[in-house]
Amino acid sequence: MGRDLTVESPNACRKVTALPDRTITQDAARQTERWQNRSGLLVGLAGTAVCVIVLATGIVFLARTDLPKLLTALIAVLWVGGGLTGLYFALDKVCAHAGRRTASVLQPAMFVGPALLMIFYFLAFPTVRTAYASLFNHDGSAFVGLANYVRLFTEPFMLVTFRNNLLWLIFGAGFTTVFGLAIAALADRSRYENYVKAIIFMPMAISLVGAGIVWKFIYAYRDASLPQIGVLNALYTGAGGQPQAWIALLQPWNNLFLIVIVIWLQTGYAMVLFSAAIKAVPSDVLEAASMDGASELRAFWSVTLPMIKSTVIAVSATVTIFTLKIFDIVLVMTGGEFGTDVLATQFYNQYFIHRDFGLGSAIAVVLLLAVTPVIVYNLRNIQRSEQR
Repeated sequence: MGRDLTVESPNACRKVTALPDRTITQDAARQTERWQNRSGLLVGLAGTAVCVIVLATGIVFLARTDLPKLLTALIAVLWVGGGLTGLYFALDKVCAHAGRRTASVLQPAMFVGPALLMIFYFLAFPTVRTAYASLFNHDGSAFVGLANYVRLFTEPFMLVTFRNNLLWLIFGAGFTTVFGLAIAALADRSRYENYVKAIIFMPMAISLVGAGIVWKFIYAYRDASLPQIGVLNALYTGAGGQPQAWIALLQPWNNLFLIVIVIWLQTGYAMVLFSAAIKAVPSDVLEAASMDGASELRAFWSVTLPMIKSTVIAVSATVTIFTLKIFDIVLVMTGGEFGTDVLATQFYNQYFIHRDFGLGSAIAVVLLLAVTPVIVYNLRNIQRSEQR
């Protein structure tokens, strides 16, 4: 027994004496890790602050510099690009040495934060400034409150502008959606579907300015004693009529000749989206409707259309927003003359030509308020569709 005790005693002693040494080593390692984390965190925070200062200084410098444009653009790319790259590296170091909870908050902000700042600086901040400017007179020297908004809804030329926007909304957005849906449904049953869709979609490849120039030649008017170079007047005079200044006469219906251009451009966009939605409708549902005695028109109206309701709403909202802020076509075709002004062209005229900053800003605010409900409704409809 005694021999056993003498043998086990040294082992026990070694085990007992080894525990404090291991504990001391672990504590030292933890302290070293903490010190490294703190130092790394401080370096990351310092780097973040330096990058932010560099970016802010660069923006101020670029805004005030008189250097040549090409050199200014090169400096902007290098300065801002380098600053953003350094900012990401500095934030990554902060996340690597911060605690798990802190890192879980910083990591999403690291990627989303710069985008949010850009959105605030280029969208939210100018919106607030525009709303503020709308409360002052034409040169911003005197506060006038809501006087510009009173003018906006009482001046005769602004009432004509609102009327025109209403025409664009009813006929432009309405006919684009209806034609797109009709062509998608009819082409879906044709063996020449691909060719028809390619032809209808082709105008989407043309810019708005280019489309305006093309249609300006179509509507071109010359005196009856001269040969007509406009396609429409050539056909009309060939049928025995007299040449007409289509976009200058028949006010306010001359706006319809401009609206035709948007319908021609946007119908292909609506058709493609509607066609994809129609093809996604289960065939067995349509077969069941056919077996129940429903005609093709009845099946489309009672089965297909309700199943693509979300797509119809999304397309209608998109086209509505597009027509509310229409600008290029009116500017190219008429410049707003002959009673064809819309909100966007009226804003351009008041703000940049007549230099009435107060009224121009008020028009911009009203246009934003007109578009916002459509955007909100469209987003809510998308959220409902995703939840289903």
